[in-house]
Amino acid sequence: MPTAIAVTSADLALPPHDERTLPAVVLQDIDRRPLERALADLQALVEQHGHVIVVCSQAAPVAVRRRLHTLRSLLESDRIALFCPDLPPLGLAVLARQLRQLASCDLSPGVLASAGRLLTHYIHSGALLNSVARLDRVPVGLTSHAKSWMPGSQFAVLAHPQPQLVKLGGPEATLNGPEFGTWMLVAKGQLPSDWVTTTLAPAWNVLGLRETPLPAESPDWWGTGKLIEFCSYLPDLSVLYQLVTSVRRGTCHWCGIDVIGDRCVFCSALPPVQESPRENRTPVA
Repeated sequence: MPTAIAVTSADLALPPHDERTLPAVVLQDIDRRPLERALADLQALVEQHGHVIVVCSQAAPVAVRRRLHTLRSLLESDRIALFCPDLPPLGLAVLARQLRQLASCDLSPGVLASAGRLLTHYIHSGALLNSVARLDRVPVGLTSHAKSWMPGSQFAVLAHPQPQLVKLGGPEATLNGPEFGTWMLVAKGQLPSDWVTTTLAPAWNVLGLRETPLPAESPDWWGTGKLIEFCSYLPDLSVLYQLVTSVRRGTCHWCGIDVIGDRCVFCSALPPVQESPRENRTPVA
């Protein structure tokens, strides 16, 4: 069985992008289920798939993240990877789907888990907001905070890969987009606007555009429910596979699994520090 890609809520399990995309395992209400039951379910998942990669939002309730770490500790397993990248919820859902696409390929669990960090660099994730007064995940200046209290104000915010914030109000207001062909996914909250689809998408030269319901954790992440969240991404499995397989692979010195990058996602071990050889010195008589 291929490596399982798990998410903590159903709205993070986006519909398949192609026929090879594997379904996501939804760990729904994992913090509310009895500990013994949640433990048995996760153990069965590991036994069935061999390895499990859990993609979790940093906006997820503390109880959810604490329960995941508790379960992994109780199972004493290096076959469970907890991956919580600094992406907004919609971008996280897109990343989880990309990992589900790659899970159908001949990638080892360690390389697949490591691919998550690599692919985040190719995701542009942001939102259109009515206010940035409660936005604490992107740097916001005092001027923008003051303008948030003006009726009708709207702000375009890019959270990843490089934070950017602009106040809408003129044709020059735009965000820095990707320099390669992408698709865009849009999730509309309680903000009536077509700026993302009619202005931003053409400016970014997106190759296709789709809509999806707003993830439940998005209002908490962005500090307001009056938003439109968007994310541009690479949709093609062949491109994703080429990106991952073009990176040099290594072996985790701790658990022995194949990885790309400098950290094993399963055991969290870093490469050992290489000490420089000491210079040969002739003792002074």
